Amino acid sequence: MLSEKIPVAMEGVPFIGIFSMASLIFAVLNLPAPSLVMLSCGLFCLYFFRDPERVTPVDKNAVISPADGRVIEITSGSEGAIHNSDTLRISIFMNVFNVHVNRAPIAGQVLNIRYTEGAFFSADKSKALIKNEKNALHLRDEDGFEITVTQVAGLIARRIVCWAETDDVLKKGQRFGLIRFGSRLDVYLPKNVSVKVQKGQKVWAGQTILCLKNAVERGQKKEGYDDK
Repeated sequence: MLSEKIPVAMEGVPFIGIFSMASLIFAVLNLPAPSLVMLSCGLFCLYFFRDPERVTPVDKNAVISPADGRVIEITSGSEGAIHNSDTLRISIFMNVFNVHVNRAPIAGQVLNIRYTEGAFFSADKSKALIKNEKNALHLRDEDGFEITVTQVAGLIARRIVCWAETDDVLKKGQRFGLIRFGSRLDVYLPKNVSVKVQKGQKVWAGQTILCLKNAVERGQKKEGYDDK
């Protein structure tokens, strides 16, 4: 697992530095208007790449939101899943004002990571699931409960960042990546989970409970889980 910096995501540091330096140069040249524009851009980047701490629910059966944003769809669908062909999909749309650091929905091992190149349609459109650039993580917890969480690039977002690596064991709520400047996260789950959110609801990464594991999945520990 690659390290990340807080309370500002490390991917934002170059943007903040460039705009801050440009603002300083324009100020030295006695050009207040360009200096103010560059300063404003730098402050926006500081805001966009913010990475606040979150209080993660302790219930081990809770699957939490991997992203800040709004639930735009709860439906059957496996278009971006890499662990199962029969899943429930909860889709979360992030606008440019949301925190964009993504967090692990469950505590578990990263069994597979699959990156797919693609287009950059608006992330709140259904065709973004199939056509857009995406990065999917297949996670399994110690009870054998498996999910896929997929980062999907959007119209403005052109850079998916994933700090997690195959075989990492993530804690629930642990930061695993981000997407620059607006996009979506899709969580693919067993259909028999107990969903705790609804379409249109605002959610917060590492904090909001999306669903609870069904009793059927509990205690079904599978071989191959490496509890590091």
